[in-house]
Amino acid sequence: MPLRDTSADHAAADRTFQVDLRGLVDLLSHHLYSSPRVYLRELLQNAVDALTARHAVEPHGNFGIRLYADGKVVRVEDDGVGLTEADVHTFLATIGRSSKRADRIAEQRADFIGQFGIGLLSCFLVADEIHVLSRSARTPDAPAVEWRGRGDGSYTVRTLPASARPRPGTTVTLTPRSDAGEWTRPQQVHALARHFGSLLRHPVTFDDGSGGSGTPVNPEPAPWARSFPTPGARSRALAAYGEEVFGFTPLDTIELDLPAVGLKGIACVLPEAVPAGRRHGHRVHVKGMLLSEQAEEILPEWAFFVRCVVDAESLRPTASRESLYEDATLAAVRGALAERLREWIARAAASDPDLLGRFLQTHHLAVKSLAVHDDEILRMLLPWLPFETTDGHTTLDEFARTHRTVLVTSSVEEFRQVAAIASAAGLGVVNGGYTYDRELVHRMPEIRPEVSVADLDPATLTAHLDPVDRETELAAAPYLAQARDALAVFDCDVALRTFQPASAPALLVDSREARHERTRSRLAREQEGGLWGDILGALRQEAPRAQLILNQLNPLVRTAVAIDEPELARTSAEALYGQAVMLSRRPLRPAESSLINRSFLDLLAHALRKDS
Repeated sequence: MPLRDTSADHAAADRTFQVDLRGLVDLLSHHLYSSPRVYLRELLQNAVDALTARHAVEPHGNFGIRLYADGKVVRVEDDGVGLTEADVHTFLATIGRSSKRADRIAEQRADFIGQFGIGLLSCFLVADEIHVLSRSARTPDAPAVEWRGRGDGSYTVRTLPASARPRPGTTVTLTPRSDAGEWTRPQQVHALARHFGSLLRHPVTFDDGSGGSGTPVNPEPAPWARSFPTPGARSRALAAYGEEVFGFTPLDTIELDLPAVGLKGIACVLPEAVPAGRRHGHRVHVKGMLLSEQAEEILPEWAFFVRCVVDAESLRPTASRESLYEDATLAAVRGALAERLREWIARAAASDPDLLGRFLQTHHLAVKSLAVHDDEILRMLLPWLPFETTDGHTTLDEFARTHRTVLVTSSVEEFRQVAAIASAAGLGVVNGGYTYDRELVHRMPEIRPEVSVADLDPATLTAHLDPVDRETELAAAPYLAQARDALAVFDCDVALRTFQPASAPALLVDSREARHERTRSRLAREQEGGLWGDILGALRQEAPRAQLILNQLNPLVRTAVAIDEPELARTSAEALYGQAVMLSRRPLRPAESSLINRSFLDLLAHALRKDS
């Protein structure tokens, strides 16, 4: 029996999604917006976009925005393009649609701040009802329209006589909930208006209901948009603005201007060093409206020595309008701003050595991170950068004048092991253990071809230590044998040499590579017979053991090598090893900590027995 087609009996019917407005508002408050305070930004933003559309109709009109908050209501009134009744039904009662998307102004979309059409919902974060009164400027005799939206998802619309709002524009009134006082008090509304709208291009005033004509929210444009009588006056104004915004006096201010994307602003050089890689948030305005105070993405990671304030025309905000959308435009802006910072460093190097010196003293790590990846900055600034050397903290240029062969350690602990002895021996050693330093020192010949750079090899250092005479070495042989036996557990050999300074009793020469090889050997022994043991055994190579080099010029060492009591000889050797390890400042292994404690107590006990 053939199957009967029942599609006609069960035709699918189109249905409309049901929106739980309260649930949607809760979603916005917890996941889209960072704080309920954004309600005022959204109202200001809608007002600014309405004024932008009004100027398209009446280019020479004098229009503005007025805020009112008396503790009972919050009101935002604009002289913008206004809405007709059809607009109200289309744009205020349909979630997710924006009047900016209307065909009649689609070609002007780039002039508007808003993009997503959900801003009005943010008002439900602080109020249960939104009252909108609007009159369109597009139709001369257009009546006023009233819209009331409620948090339960219902709304009403009615047409009023034109006299209900004689001037075109829109007024939005909120009656705050009792739990929203933190964001709707008059002082807070004024502060939020200043915070979000201080750089808006349209005049904004605030009235707290106490009388008067209202307080200007944005009384003057940004300092980079104003004219000044002298370059010095302009520089001081920019620095004062940076101090007002960020709370510190900039080491210098760098003016930023990217006409291609309509970006202007300043970068303030931090007066104190910050850890490498710590990214600061930057203050980004879009068409005058504050978008974010924490926009890390506006600059590359290496530019952590500045904080920026910028106002841009073409950057694209995300849905929350609290950060920037990562696209090709933002990438181009980031690259262009990075180039401005490079140009500032180049100008300082060429014409203001005092400023350059203060900058490098504070931010040498930031510049080193830049020089690693930027050949131009490397050639320009590497000779000026400070490094820790056996001649103290100095620049590579100055260091290279004294040392044509520059040796560089691979770690801080290796430098601390050898610094005093290498300096006394006339060797030029740079501490390459800090971030970027070893890589940068090795690139010194690119700038100064007459200078050679090599990694410090323990053999290079020991070759500069003078041997003792044969008679002294033979006399010390019994002590050295006992010392080697005592320190065999640490894979450490013991030798006797003479070197300066005489105050140093011993030098521990132990490269990181040698320690790694000893660790591999120990693991191979522990895993002997297994697959892992075979692998480690195959990797094993002959590497120099650690060396404890005793200084025959030191009075304590001369006394120690003459000890003929075996236990005391072992204890003194352990104590000399422990002291040398601590001077290297590398982390102590548990066995070394135990040795240091034991040798100290044994020597103390020996001294007390002798005195008694």
